[in-house]
Amino acid sequence: MRRRTFITLLGGAAAWPLAARAQQGERVRRIGLLMGTADDREGQTRVAALKQGLQELGWTDGRNIQIETRFGGADAARIRAAAAELVALAPDVIVGQTTPVIRALRQATSSIPIIMAAVNDPVDQGFVSSLAHPGGNITGCVTGFSQFQYGLSGEWLELLKEVAPKVTRAAVIRDPAIASGIGQFGAIQAAASSLGVEVSPFNVRDAGEIERTITAFSRSSNGGLIVTGSALAVVHRELIIALAARNNLPAVYFERLFVARGGLVSYGPDLSDQFRRAASYVDRILKGTKPADLPVQAPTKYELVINLKTAKALGLTIPRTLLARVDEVIE
Repeated sequence: MRRRTFITLLGGAAAWPLAARAQQGERVRRIGLLMGTADDREGQTRVAALKQGLQELGWTDGRNIQIETRFGGADAARIRAAAAELVALAPDVIVGQTTPVIRALRQATSSIPIIMAAVNDPVDQGFVSSLAHPGGNITGCVTGFSQFQYGLSGEWLELLKEVAPKVTRAAVIRDPAIASGIGQFGAIQAAASSLGVEVSPFNVRDAGEIERTITAFSRSSNGGLIVTGSALAVVHRELIIALAARNNLPAVYFERLFVARGGLVSYGPDLSDQFRRAASYVDRILKGTKPADLPVQAPTKYELVINLKTAKALGLTIPRTLLARVDEVIE
């Protein structure tokens, strides 16, 4: 009798957590998050934005979801290893940032839903069949630059001319390994004649090429830089910012990160907002929607950021009309 009673009690104790959880309607879901940035302030800000967006939808890390976060940085081998590690955990969905990350995740799984954030040209990269009908297991609440956002690139040249009116030559730094580099330069070139600026594309593949290109370009006067969107530029951001300062070149960047680190001005999608919005797709997938049925959405929120300390070092006076439009001023 004592043995029978013990077994009954033991079985009841083992089943209690599951019964309690079922009664509360809670089932912990696992979310993988692979960041193509370092584990720094910017990266943590984006992680926090995703968590905030999820919490607003009723998903709290440590309660009904478990978020497994990995930072791949710029190391391709590390990104591939992190992707394989997350896939092995069999999460319900994975959120990935940057093109190299999505490429690694795509190679690692064709069944686990993947949500893109800050990815250039998902169609040209072969991640989705189309923006409206992604197909497969990949979609995204937002993308960095798609064919519909190339027009934004022309505004970078307008911005460069506005902050530095003496500029008559602009070097456009782009990554030749991604298709968006061509599209972005095309939009810049289309705006060049009306602004009286000669633009030249420079394909850069590594730190050495970046340094040689910018140094050589700076030998002539009245020059400026436009750094187009790419993971390569993010990886070498400190070098690019330092070269622009050393050679007295006003530069426009595609992302706030550069201005926070000492760059002059940036205009582009608010990436923290992208992660908050990506939470809505995580929510829908956790509730049963298939990635193939979720169209890829373009950015809706953009931010203009200016570093006044850098402007002063370059001898530039930012027009009041421009300051009135700025979303953030760094001093």
